[in-house]
Amino acid sequence: MPYFEGSDGARLFYKDWGSGPAVVFSHGWPLSSDAWDVELKLLADNGFRAIAHDRRGHGRSEQTWAGNDMDTYAADLSALVDGLGLSEVVVVGHSTGGGEAVRYAVRHGAGKVRKVVTAGAVPPVMVQSDKNPDGTPLSAFDGIRDSVLGDRSQYWKDLAVPFYGFNRDGAAVSQGLIDDFWRQGMNAGLASAYDCVKAFSETDFTEDLKALDVPILIAHGDDDQIVPIHDSAAKTAELVKYGTLRVYPGASHGIHGEYQQQFDRDLLDFLRS
Repeated sequence: MPYFEGSDGARLFYKDWGSGPAVVFSHGWPLSSDAWDVELKLLADNGFRAIAHDRRGHGRSEQTWAGNDMDTYAADLSALVDGLGLSEVVVVGHSTGGGEAVRYAVRHGAGKVRKVVTAGAVPPVMVQSDKNPDGTPLSAFDGIRDSVLGDRSQYWKDLAVPFYGFNRDGAAVSQGLIDDFWRQGMNAGLASAYDCVKAFSETDFTEDLKALDVPILIAHGDDDQIVPIHDSAAKTAELVKYGTLRVYPGASHGIHGEYQQQFDRDLLDFLRS
């Protein structure tokens, strides 16, 4: 299996499929690059080089004690791009990975990144504060941390239900998706999964979004129960210079089903434009 050295020498796993213009994917919490497999194959089949890594502490990557923060995540992504000698890349990020992609593009990607795509992404900032009164209260994230510490195996099973919108009336529940969410979650290290809650909820990307100087496709489901659209994509679209907001009616946080089919078509169109 291929590995690269992260920004501090951590041993991190990645996938590299196909050939052509490079598209680099960052996954959500608590998942791994496996969450992007459908998109990786789709792009590789359509003339792109599709690359995705397991964030430190997730999947097959080293479970580091330090560096479980957004600045290090972005630096790790930079190490991957530079290590592979990539240029003119498109970075794609879901949820936590959307924040990682935006921070990477602004802090490390000048002259290397030509486009950004986010889906269900956490920017500008999730946690409630005086500056962000519409955000999610800190107590909710404290509850997530308590669940991760208390019984993360059961928590991943429980979290998968709203993640994919399976708690909605008439939803076609996939036990396979729930099981796969659990599988990927259980491959995340405890310390890394715990620390990542602070990274995805408290990191403020407002200035990153204002500084972003390349086109960005901002994809989001309007029934996202994990990262509510009104406090994320809607605000992101107002902060960036060259943004396109694509709202998917009834879509959940997890990319699956009809939402995935629509998103994948939009992704290919955006890459080719």
